[in-house]
Amino acid sequence: MTAAITVTGIEKSYKDLHVLKGVDFEVEAGSIFALLGSNGAGKTTMVRILSTLLTADAGTATVRGHDVASDPLKVRETISLTGQFAAVDEILTGRENLVLVAKLRHLPGAGRIADDLLARFRLTDAGDRKVGTYSGGMRRRLDIAMSLIGDPEVIYLDEPTTGLDPEARLEVWQVVKDLARTGTTVLLTTQYLDEAEQLADRIAILHEGRIIANGTLAELKALLPPAKVEYVEKQPTLEEIFLSLVGPPTHKDWVAEPVEASHPEASTKEDRS
Repeated sequence: MTAAITVTGIEKSYKDLHVLKGVDFEVEAGSIFALLGSNGAGKTTMVRILSTLLTADAGTATVRGHDVASDPLKVRETISLTGQFAAVDEILTGRENLVLVAKLRHLPGAGRIADDLLARFRLTDAGDRKVGTYSGGMRRRLDIAMSLIGDPEVIYLDEPTTGLDPEARLEVWQVVKDLARTGTTVLLTTQYLDEAEQLADRIAILHEGRIIANGTLAELKALLPPAKVEYVEKQPTLEEIFLSLVGPPTHKDWVAEPVEASHPEASTKEDRS
């Protein structure tokens, strides 16, 4: 398969902070590529360079054959970017958000485009509701739908499930899988190991500004030997020994023993007489 994205020797510094220190990777067309790393590893910086929003200090990067530094307009026509937080207008309805973006892109049939995307992302019933009433997962699905207006060949998803609850995360995962099935190339940045494992065809681990591993999940697993299972003898606790000897508590065990009265007022009527 041909490479949709090629990154070679990319470096980037912010004053004395060297964020990217010679990053290299390729993303095959129509695949999901996960850039996995902890906070501060340089994932968002890499995405901003590939989106032409930031200039690299050294190295080269191309998207569908267009150089991000020398041919930024062509790159922007090819890509779409969804950031860490949903860029939707909460005052507008879901449909109005989609129509607005379609009109900004000067596309004919903005209403039809909006309706098609609402159906594709299972938002038709909520299309006429204000986005301010949407759940987190619905907002993110709408945000990704807006990114697909104009049929970009490559989409960047920069930590798309940040702040979402487990159910909403699963919704977004399904959207990403659907994108790949339609032939869209997806570059996904994430700090969640399970997310990369569930979605990516290929995973690159970015650590302290460098790619320290790059491969399929099976290839990455092969880097470590299989785990050894050891059986450790478990010693019984004193509670377990006690219950084993005396048996479980019965109802009468919970009835308090009578306390012999010692105060004069506690004596019976016969004693007082």
